[in-house]
Amino acid sequence: HVQLVESGGGSVQAGGSLRLSCSASGTNTKTKYCMAWFRQAPGKEREGLGTIDSDGGTSSVDSVKDQFTISKANGQDTLYLQMNNLKPEDSARYYCAGRQLWPGGVCRLRRADFGYWGQGTQVTVS
Repeated sequence: HVQLVESGGGSVQAGGSLRLSCSASGTNTKTKYCMAWFRQAPGKEREGLGTIDSDGGTSSVDSVKDQFTISKANGQDTLYLQMNNLKPEDSARYYCAGRQLWPGGVCRLRRADFGYWGQGTQVTVS
């Protein structure tokens, strides 16, 4: 059973940076996964930011691709979201998510595909 725990959130001034981490446990080294970062601001829908697969391939949405970078440590147990030049509108609760990636599958940023979710970490930009 895969469990995800985010950390690294906090309060930062506009223009600052934060690096969020997502620690995964219960993963199988012989299994490929599609991992992703989402965020949700009060009163808004959960928004996908980008994905990273077991081979390190990444994809980010256009709105953050020049500002946020997704990466992972060797293996697949720790996922990162580096956020630069933060703005007040980036304030939200940030979640990592994951799902098993079957052979031939595509690591797509579709919320309904992800079965593993962390509890989120709050980011506040003022």
